[in-house]
Amino acid sequence: MSDIRKELVNAAINRAIISIDYDIYDDFHKQHEFKKQTILADKSLTNDEKTLAINKLNKTYDKYKIMENEGTRRICENCNQECLATLFCEYCVQNYLKANFSNWTSGNNDIDNLIQRCQSETLLPSKIIEWIPYNNLQNIKYLTKGGFSNIYTAVWIDGQYIDWDFKEQQLIRFGRQRVVLKGLENVESANQNQRWFEEAKSHFSISNKWPQIVQCYGLTQDPSNGNYMLVINNMDTDLRKYLQQTQNQLKWEERIKIALDISIALKVIHRENAIHRDLHSGNILYLKLSQEWYISDLGFCGPVNKSSESIYGNLPYIAPEVISGKNTSKESDVYSIAMLMWEISCGQPPFSDYENDYNLALKIINGMRPKVVPGTPLKYENLMKQCWDADPSKRLDIEALQEELYKLLQSYQDNNDILNESLQLKTHNKNIPITNYTSSKLFMSKIYEFKNLPEPRNATEEEQVAFHSKSYDCFNIPDNIDDFNNSSNQNYGITSKASSILKGMSKKLSEVFKKLQLNSNNDNQINYGKEIAEQQQINKYNVKIDDEDEIYDDKNFHSEEQDELEIPDGGF
Repeated sequence: MSDIRKELVNAAINRAIISIDYDIYDDFHKQHEFKKQTILADKSLTNDEKTLAINKLNKTYDKYKIMENEGTRRICENCNQECLATLFCEYCVQNYLKANFSNWTSGNNDIDNLIQRCQSETLLPSKIIEWIPYNNLQNIKYLTKGGFSNIYTAVWIDGQYIDWDFKEQQLIRFGRQRVVLKGLENVESANQNQRWFEEAKSHFSISNKWPQIVQCYGLTQDPSNGNYMLVINNMDTDLRKYLQQTQNQLKWEERIKIALDISIALKVIHRENAIHRDLHSGNILYLKLSQEWYISDLGFCGPVNKSSESIYGNLPYIAPEVISGKNTSKESDVYSIAMLMWEISCGQPPFSDYENDYNLALKIINGMRPKVVPGTPLKYENLMKQCWDADPSKRLDIEALQEELYKLLQSYQDNNDILNESLQLKTHNKNIPITNYTSSKLFMSKIYEFKNLPEPRNATEEEQVAFHSKSYDCFNIPDNIDDFNNSSNQNYGITSKASSILKGMSKKLSEVFKKLQLNSNNDNQINYGKEIAEQQQINKYNVKIDDEDEIYDDKNFHSEEQDELEIPDGGF
């Protein structure tokens, strides 16, 4: 086989997906055939590259057929069952895993049953939940502290299952693979909490069915302390760090794309009748090679034995009705998305100048929201405001939000409404200084317990103005990134020395106003659409799987075949 230009193969597949007219090709069978014909007609690819592209498309098609239980069946030559997959037999894979149940144990019957249930419903060879012995992990290194767990990086010696060997009738493993280990607190006490196990199974199922959720490979246990740990895909960074690093570089098209990716990921969670419960920019993760955003840490990763009167989460992202004691819901997830949309527009977390305490909770309850960043596109602003409404019933559902963000992104990509949008951006953009935030509170979800809070409401315009007298230090978002470097020095003609003096004065005044604000009586305190299914790819950190790539189809495009990563020379 000649040298394969995999980037060109991926680009050709992406072009085929983008070219689909979903009014004409209105089911995944027609869409698959269209993509195949588009690839075959692509003159930029060699025959070998076309073969690889078709193989990727076929893997995706197999996944769709199994998930939808729809399509042409064939008689498996091994088990004689009528299977839907063409590149493997889903029944043979499941039977292989069931036959292996007696060869492993976690030592905990509930954990064993959980994993066995997941394996019995396996859809693909590359999407299998396992019990992973701790001695199969090497180079374990502490990475950071999560809300209720420590997080480590490691190398999984065997690596995940990646394919089915027809001849040997067994699963094939990848080999050495980098992973992340996330501690799970109080799993032993969860034995008495059947809801925890149901949520864990839901998490495993969703993460191995949909490409927008960070893939979970299974569970392990640290023998030194008995703590259980999730073994998950190793991603590159989270949204919070990414915005810090790129805040002066991103244009609105890129920001809208980030919001769209997140909305698509939440949509598949809600489609599975699940709720995330703890969305914030620390668990929105990025894979550089695919240039896609993923959601991690579904609800069961929080504390097991939280009291019924307390709430768990990152306060600036928690919906007001949840703060006031209502249950989490799909609508409260959408509120969290609105806070993420604001963070994407501004580059820093919402309410980053405030302690996560009763005072902030009261402000949120009384309708205070972050100040809209000057230059934010009106369509984006209106969507964001609708999603952070104090009344959950007035928020968009996630599918409607995703559709609107998709249309907004299309308008940028098609260059249709760009002129008017550009004029508006340039009219309203201001040069606003950047704030560095380092407090660990921004990175943590924790348990809160608030009492005697009023019912949530929307603030009046006057109340919002009073609240925002202490403004957020956001930055402008240039429509043309080339203009950015000149803007800071040319606007107002301020020299670096004068700027430094002004910043010092501003900081002192800010502290004075902060004290005045906190001590005031009540002035500031009260007052696929056509998608059929999606294919998740084997996302690895610095590993590459050539043939197990799967593609996310349709207008909710999330390209999985680009989620490949290379093993460096010499391995790990």
